[in-house]
Amino acid sequence: MPSRTDRQPGVKGSAHPRTWQAGFTLLEAIVALVLISSAGLALFSWINGNITALNRIHEVNARSAATANILEYMDRVNPMLTPEGTAPLGAYSIKWHAEATSKITEGVGYPRGRSLYQLALYSTAVSVSAAGDQLWFELKLQQVGYKRVRSNSLVD
Repeated sequence: MPSRTDRQPGVKGSAHPRTWQAGFTLLEAIVALVLISSAGLALFSWINGNITALNRIHEVNARSAATANILEYMDRVNPMLTPEGTAPLGAYSIKWHAEATSKITEGVGYPRGRSLYQLALYSTAVSVSAAGDQLWFELKLQQVGYKRVRSNSLVD
C-alpha cells in the first residue's frame, strides 16, 4: 500500500502540484491573435502602398508615352498654316491652339538675300483628352511657323 508521501502529482491534496499544462490559456491565445493581426495589418499597409505606387508609375509612363507621340505629331504641324486643330491619336485625342508670339519676319537666304519663306514664333497650347472627352493633361509648346511666299526662281 502506498504511503501518504507517495501521492501522484496533480492530484488534489498532493504534496507536489502539477507544474506543466496542456494547451494555451485564453490570455496566450489573445496575445497570439493580437501579434498576428498586427503583422497582417502592417503587411496589408505595405502592399497597399506598393499598389498605389505602381498605379502612379503606370500613369506617369502612359503620360510620358502620350507626350512623346504628341510631340512627334506636333513637329509636323505648321502653326502659321494651321493655328487650330484636332487629331485623334489612338486612345486619346489632341486639340491645339497656336498664337504668334513674334511678328512675321522675312527669312534670310543663304549666303545673302531674301528667303523663300516668312517666319514667326508661336506659342501652342495642346489639350490632351482621354476617352469620353475628359481632359487628361495639357502641354505648352514653342514652335516656328513658316509660309512660302516666293518661288525658287533666279529672277527676283
